[in-house]
Amino acid sequence: MKGNKNAVRMVLIFTLIMGIMTLMVMLSSNAKQNNSSYITVDPTTMKLVQLDPPKEGDPIAIVDTTLGEFRFVLYPQYSPNAVKNFTDLAESGYYNGTYVFDSVSGAYSSAGAPNKDGSVNDTSHEAVERELHENLWPFKGAVCSMTTSVDRGVKEFLFGGGKYFNGSRFTIVNTIEFDEQMKDDIREVSESKELGEAFIKKGGIPNFSQQMTVIGQTYEGMDVVEKLASLETSDKGSYSTPKEDILINSVEIAVYAENDEQSEK
Repeated sequence: MKGNKNAVRMVLIFTLIMGIMTLMVMLSSNAKQNNSSYITVDPTTMKLVQLDPPKEGDPIAIVDTTLGEFRFVLYPQYSPNAVKNFTDLAESGYYNGTYVFDSVSGAYSSAGAPNKDGSVNDTSHEAVERELHENLWPFKGAVCSMTTSVDRGVKEFLFGGGKYFNGSRFTIVNTIEFDEQMKDDIREVSESKELGEAFIKKGGIPNFSQQMTVIGQTYEGMDVVEKLASLETSDKGSYSTPKEDILINSVEIAVYAENDEQSEK
């Protein structure tokens, strides 16, 4: 057990280091490499929409788990294919009784697998091409479609790149720890003061920036997000599997209403 904790601690230290390096590149350049292509990250046009509360009529997901409920607003305008994939599965009842199969030392959790080990039984929903956007970032509470595969030729294998795909399972971002040195580094290298300060104040995982398709942002039930990322686990395979079975009871797609308790389902 001690060995496992030390290994996880080293992973988080590496994530912190990579997070700073990612932000240095991400915030000091107007172009962010999207493996085989580029997306524009322009501080003058970027809108950090995740910092805003949901508006009347926005699509939302209501996720009921054995540890409680959390709700997040969906972004079909930025990640249309991934959001449709998620929404179709939710409305079909696919997520009912699926597992939270990964929980990494307070940083994030992953869910939506029909099997406890994180595997899927049907691959028909696992090849949605990755969608990245300058307005979406892995802040605390972000919900991201997990990467399932990458299509690489010899050139991409040798030099990096390729076409990435995501699928049914999703990651719920909590946060790494931002110590004072990391905060100072982010402020020093950031061309976008707003983005740098957003990570510092809101939390998140900078190393995931423009690496995963963000489909939503949690606006209610952040305590559940924190619990899901901090489960007691055993490392028996590819994931840090919770020792106790933690399930998604249901995922409902609804429309946000100002009084929220009367959101239309």
